Amino acid sequence: MNTPPSAAAVAALRAAVAGPVLLPGDEGYAEEIPAYNLTVVHTPAVAVGATSAADVQTAVRFAAAHDLPVAILGAGHGTSVSSEGAVLITTRRLTGLSIDEHAMTARVEAGVRWAEFVELAGKLGVAALNGSSPTVTVVGYTLGGGLGPFGRKYGYAADHVTAMDVVTADGELRHVTADSEPDLFWALRGAKGNFGVVVAIEFTVFPIKAFYGGGIFFPGELAGEVLHLFGEWTRDLPEEMSASVGLLHLPPAPFVPEPLRDRLVAHLRIAYLGGPSDGAALVAPFRELGTPIIDAVGPMPYAAVAAVHNDPVDPLPLYEHAALLRELPAEAIDAILRYAGPEAESPLVLAELRHMGGALSRTPQVPNAVGNRDETLYSLFLVAAGGPPDAGALHAYQQRVIDALAPWSTGRRYLNFMFAGDADPATAALAYAPEAYERLTVIKRRFDPANLFRINHNIPPAN
Repeated sequence: MNTPPSAAAVAALRAAVAGPVLLPGDEGYAEEIPAYNLTVVHTPAVAVGATSAADVQTAVRFAAAHDLPVAILGAGHGTSVSSEGAVLITTRRLTGLSIDEHAMTARVEAGVRWAEFVELAGKLGVAALNGSSPTVTVVGYTLGGGLGPFGRKYGYAADHVTAMDVVTADGELRHVTADSEPDLFWALRGAKGNFGVVVAIEFTVFPIKAFYGGGIFFPGELAGEVLHLFGEWTRDLPEEMSASVGLLHLPPAPFVPEPLRDRLVAHLRIAYLGGPSDGAALVAPFRELGTPIIDAVGPMPYAAVAAVHNDPVDPLPLYEHAALLRELPAEAIDAILRYAGPEAESPLVLAELRHMGGALSRTPQVPNAVGNRDETLYSLFLVAAGGPPDAGALHAYQQRVIDALAPWSTGRRYLNFMFAGDADPATAALAYAPEAYERLTVIKRRFDPANLFRINHNIPPAN
C-alpha cells in the first residue's frame, strides 16, 4: 500500500497548482470526485482540480515523485476503477473550445462535453462525430475510439484527430501529431488514458447542418418484429445510414415521457445523411409494422443530435457488458429476445444492437489503435441498474446473454464499451488485435515504464 504524501508535500503542491488540491475530509473533496456511473466510488489520496496544462504537469510530477498512480476524471462515464490511493486529476475546468468553420477544424480541451460542442457547432453549420450522450467529454470519448450516429459514413471520432496536447508520465507537455511522435499519436487514438493526460485535441469537422433522424418507440409486444426486421434491413444499407435498436424497460420516473414509463419498448434510432424523402423510404418498413408509441423521426438540425438516442443525463448506478458480433442471424435475435424480450423477466434496462460496418470497418488514412474493425458488423450493449448488493446477480445475467450470443461473437471488445468489472489487462487486450496490443505495450514501456497511468482499462508496459 502506498504511503500518503506528507503534509509538507501537499502544501507544496497546493502552492504550485492554481486549482484546488483536496484531501479526504477536506471541504469540497466529495463534490470534486463523483463519476457519472455511481457504482464506481472514487477515494483518491489527493484530488487535483486542474485549471491548465501546467496544473496537470505539476500533479503528474507529484504523483511520480511519491510513487502514486494517476487517475483522470472528466465526466466519469467511462470510469471503471476506483482511484483509491491515487492522485486524481479532474479536468472539468479545462473548458477551451474553438471551431474554425472555414478551415473545418476544432480544438477542444479535456473538460468540454459534447453538449457544449454541439451547441456551438450547430450555430456555425458544422458537425463532429459526437457520441450518443451529450454529457460525455469530447476528449475521453474520442480517446476510446468514438462510436457515434454518423459512424458508418465517417468512421470513428479518433480517425479524424489531427493533433493532441498530452502530459506524459515524465511531466512533459507534448504536442503530438503523426509527424512529431508517430508511435504516441497512434497509441493515444484508441487506448484512452494509458499514455498520459490529454489536455486538448484537434480534429476535423464536417459540413453537416441537418440530417434525417431521431427515434421511433414501438410497444414491447412488437419487439420481436422490430429486431428481426432490423437484422434483415441492416444487411443492405447505404453508409449514409447509421442505426441502432434498443429494448428498453424504462422506470416510472419523471424524466421518462409518460407513454413510455414502466414498460418494455423497442426503440429504433437512426441518423441518415441524405435527403428526407430517401430517409423516409428507408425507414418505411418499420412504420409498416404497427402503430408506434412515439414517432420522432424526421428532418432535424445537427444541434438536436442528442435526440437520436435520448440518453439519460443524470448520474446512475449502472452495470454494463458488451460484445462485438460478426453477424446477426435470426437465431441470434431470438437469443436476445429470450433474455430481454417481452416474455423475459429481465433485470436489463437496455439491450442495444448497433449496426457497424461501412467506414467503421476501414483503416483510416492515418492509422490508429482503434481495433477490431474488419470482422465487426454489430455491437451488443447491455445495461442494468442497481446498488452494490445487486452486482453479482446483474453481472451473471448479462454474462448469460453474452454467452448465448457466442456463436456469432468475434470474441473481441470495443474499449468505450468496457466498464466497471472490465479493468483487468487481459480484458483490455481484447480491444486490439494481438500485434497491435504488443505494439501498445512497447510504446507504454517507452512513455510510462512505471505504469503510472494504470487506473483505467490498463495496458501494462512490455517487460
